[in-house]
Amino acid sequence: MAVAQALSRLRKTGYIERVRKGIYYRARQTTLGKSRPNLAKLQKLITGKRFFPSGIAATNLLGFTTQNPNKIEVSTHALSLPRQLIGHDVIIHTRRPKSWTNLQETDAALLDFFRQGGKSSELSSEETVRKTIKWLSEDGRFGRLLRVSAFEPPRVRALLGALGEELGRTPAALQGLRKSLNPLSKFDFGLFADLKMAAKWQAKLKN
Repeated sequence: MAVAQALSRLRKTGYIERVRKGIYYRARQTTLGKSRPNLAKLQKLITGKRFFPSGIAATNLLGFTTQNPNKIEVSTHALSLPRQLIGHDVIIHTRRPKSWTNLQETDAALLDFFRQGGKSSELSSEETVRKTIKWLSEDGRFGRLLRVSAFEPPRVRALLGALGEELGRTPAALQGLRKSLNPLSKFDFGLFADLKMAAKWQAKLKN
């Protein structure tokens, strides 16, 4: 009771803000006004689920755009989430593979970016590919994405194959990706359609 009363006093003075029952936040002043809580971390605290940036938020995290979304967009492997827990101003993409749970935030952001075909990037296709290759070259990241690729849509698996060849991976290393694809299918690679091996990995021809 004493703690609750102390928190109530701090809230009334404006020192902290009440996010919801039992959860408080202390804002800091920035050039754009008061800072806001990290929504992905907040939702994890409330629901016990892990959240990842998605859409423009993922693209921004990776440095492909300087835009900030009007509405926060996140993804999670949960099948559904009650709106009273996550708020009505949040765009939630559910049913992401459970294999995402142990990924780094940037790994999941890249997979989300690939699902978009990189179309939210503000960079040219050449710059987008160059920056993507740099991300995939870091700290065993491509290997981690390869290990969870079986749970990704076919277009993402095909794109990973083309990017893997760009990274110099051997056909043997990419054999699993190749076997997982229907040889008669064509995939929209978006901004990645200019990859050298795009056609080999069944990318649709650009109009």
